[in-house]
Parts: sequence; C-alpha cells; structure tokens
Amino acid sequence: MKQKIIFFITLLILVNLKAFSLENVNIVFKIDEEIITNIDVKKEAKFLVALNTNLETLNEKKLTDLAKKSIIKETIKKKELLKYFELNQEDPNLDSFLKNFYIKLNLNNLSELEVFLNTYDLTIESIKKKIEIDHYWNKLIFEKYKNQIDIDKNAIIEKIAKRKLIKDKKIYELSEIIFEKDQNVSLKDKVDSISESINEIGFKNTANLYSIADTNKYGGSIGWVDEISLSDKISKILSKTNLGDYTETIKIGANFLILKVDNIKFEKSEIDEEKEFNKIYNFEIDKKLEQFSKIYFNKVKINTKIHEL
Repeated sequence: MKQKIIFFITLLILVNLKAFSLENVNIVFKIDEEIITNIDVKKEAKFLVALNTNLETLNEKKLTDLAKKSIIKETIKKKELLKYFELNQEDPNLDSFLKNFYIKLNLNNLSELEVFLNTYDLTIESIKKKIEIDHYWNKLIFEKYKNQIDIDKNAIIEKIAKRKLIKDKKIYELSEIIFEKDQNVSLKDKVDSISESINEIGFKNTANLYSIADTNKYGGSIGWVDEISLSDKISKILSKTNLGDYTETIKIGANFLILKVDNIKFEKSEIDEEKEFNKIYNFEIDKKLEQFSKIYFNKVKINTKIHEL
C-alpha cells in the first residue's frame, strides 16, 4: 500500500513538472509551418555567445533579436536543403568540419569541445546539426553556380610572379563586416550606425549584429590571410590601416565591406608556385560562392512566410 502511495505521488509530481515546463514554453514565431519557441531562441543565444563571448555584454533584447535572426536564417536554409538532400545521415566529412570548428575556438580535441559546450548547456550533437546545414548549403550553392564562376587565372599567375621578387610576405589576421544598403536608409546613415556600434560594443559584436557574411557567427573573424590572396584594391587600403583599426567602407559588388586588422605578421617568402596558385584560386572561388550564397538565400527568403507572434 505504501509503495502505491509513493508511486502516485511521484506520478503526480512528474505530471505537474511537465505542465509547469509547458506553461513556460511560448511560440515566438513560425517559419512557414515550423514553430520556433522561446526555448529555441534561448538555445541559439547560448550558441552565439559560445562562438563570441563578447556577446555577453549585449543587453537581453539585442541578444534575443540576434538569436531570432540566426534561427530564421538557419531554418530557411534547412527547409531548402530538404528539397535536395536527406539530412541527419552519416557523413565522414562532418568529422573534419567539426575539427575545424573546435580549432577555430582554440580547442584541441572533442573532449575539450564537450567540456566547453557543457558550460553553455550545449551538446556536440546540436553543433553537428548546425555544421551539417552549413556543409550541405555550401554544397548546394556550388552545384547551382559552379558554371558561373569565372576566375582570372592569368592575373593569379602575375601576382605570384610579383611575389617572387619580395623577400618577406605580409600576412593579415582579419575580421569583416559585410553589409547591404537598406532601401529606406542612406549609405552614410548605415555606415554611421555601424561605426557608432563599433565604438559602443566593439567590432566583433557589431559583426554579429550587422554583417550578412557567414563569419558573423564568429564575430566576423576571417583568420589569417596572405596579402597575395587579396585584391590590389583591398591590399592598398589595408596597407594604410594600422594594427587594431578598421578600414573605410569598401564596395564589393552589390554589398559593402569593412575590415579590421587584428594582427600582422611577416614570413620568409618561399613560394611553391603550384601550392600558391591553388590557395589563391580557391580563395577567389570561396569569395564568389559567398556572393552567390547571399543571392540564392535572398531568393529563398522572399518565398518564405515568417510570422512573429
């Protein structure tokens, strides 16, 4: 009899706990028919803070708005990918991408990543799903636009020939903010808003808030880039930019770019021409694909119903 009483009390507690947890779950918005709750938004905010701890300094509203924007982007991509791929499948490439992910966070292995994620109440499996979406999205963009990629190979060969005359090569550690001009806001006002934000909350947080590049999740961090990989226009502007400063606004295609010089180093110039060519060629391809990715995403987004509740 005593065991039955204990059983029913336990059952009652569990039911009440479930009811209580459901009461605290609210639908924030719908993307087509997919429901996004306040719990999803909080998890996304934790993920973004894990990638850029400076976001902890943002007020709750800004961080929540940033998380919503991130979820919308990821959900739209996922819904489009399901038209072409079957997700949640075993893919050996994902392990190497996961390795790149934790290296970018200055971690050494999966064990360190797991400990790191636990501090933000995140799991490796949840990160794998995000990496999978990014991987297949890039694959989709490549398949759709590969025949439209036109790289000037002769220009690359000329760059390498010039580099051979230089004893030390210059390498920049860069962060970026890529933004579009808003229809109802002048370019000057948009640039002023970004500059004001950089002064108030720093470049990394501003990249999270304003940049449309995929690097925005990492506070705009591009990493180390050899000067030879950059266009002459950007190289010239960076040569006039001091360490720790950011550049003037640079027009790239239909968008605009601001670069921050995080670090500079010089290395002895020993050029393997084939290796150098492939590095620059692949860098150019990635930049072209990034532009096509934005174009395609905007097309998909137009046909997506986003209803905030």
